[in-house]
Amino acid sequence: MALQKLSPTVIEGLTQIPLLKDLPADLIASILNVAQRRAVEEGSAFFFQGDPAEKVYVLLEGRVKLFQLTPDGQQVLLRVIGPWSLFGAIALAHGEFYPVTAQTAQNSTALYWPVSVLMGFINKSPQLAMNALQIMAGHVQEFQDRFRELATERVERRLARAILRLTSQTGKKVPEGILLNLPITRQDLAEMTGTTLYTVSRILSQWESQGLIQSGREKIIICFPHGLVNIAEDLPARQT
Repeated sequence: MALQKLSPTVIEGLTQIPLLKDLPADLIASILNVAQRRAVEEGSAFFFQGDPAEKVYVLLEGRVKLFQLTPDGQQVLLRVIGPWSLFGAIALAHGEFYPVTAQTAQNSTALYWPVSVLMGFINKSPQLAMNALQIMAGHVQEFQDRFRELATERVERRLARAILRLTSQTGKKVPEGILLNLPITRQDLAEMTGTTLYTVSRILSQWESQGLIQSGREKIIICFPHGLVNIAEDLPARQT
C-alpha cells in the first residue's frame, strides 16, 4: 500500500504503536509503504486458532476479541483490542500457528504485513528487533499476571480487574459514567475470570445494588470507577 493512500491521522496513529517506536522516519515510511489493508465484517475473523502464523496486524478501526478454545470446546476470552493495537505478533517469534482466534466485535479494518516482509526489516534494524522483543515480553508478562490472578485472587477481584481492563481498552464516557463500548456478555466475563455465569451474575447484581455499575444485556456502565479499583486492589471501601 502506498503511504500516500493513508490519511495523516492514520499515519500519526501508526507512528505511535510500540512496534515503530523510536524508528527513523524513513524506516517507518518504508514499513508502511509495504503494508496491506484488510476489512473484516462484524462476527468474522482475521484468523483462527491453529491457522499458520504468517501475518502481523495493526488494527486501524473497530474492535477485535482474542479468544482460545480449550480441548473440551470451551471458549475463553483473553483480550479485547481497539485501534492502534498490534495482534498476531506471535508470528514475529517464529510461532508456527496462531494460539488464538481474532474475531471482530464490530466491522474492523487492519493493516498487515507478511511476517517474511517484517523480518526483512527486523534483520536490518536493531531498534525494530528490540521493539518486537519488548512486545513479546509484554504479552508473556500479561498472561503470567492473568494466570496468577486465576490461581491466587478472589473472584470479585478478578472480575473487577477484568472490567477495568476492558474499560481502559474500550471505555466511552456517557452521562451515567463509563460505558464498555462493545457487546460483552456475562458469559464472556465468566470466561475471562475463570468462574461461572451464576457467580458473575451474582456479583454484578450486588455491585449494581451498591451503585458501582449499571448492567444490561451485553452492556455495562461503570458508575463509580474508584469503587471497582478498591475491589481490584483489595483496598478498604471509602467511608461515606
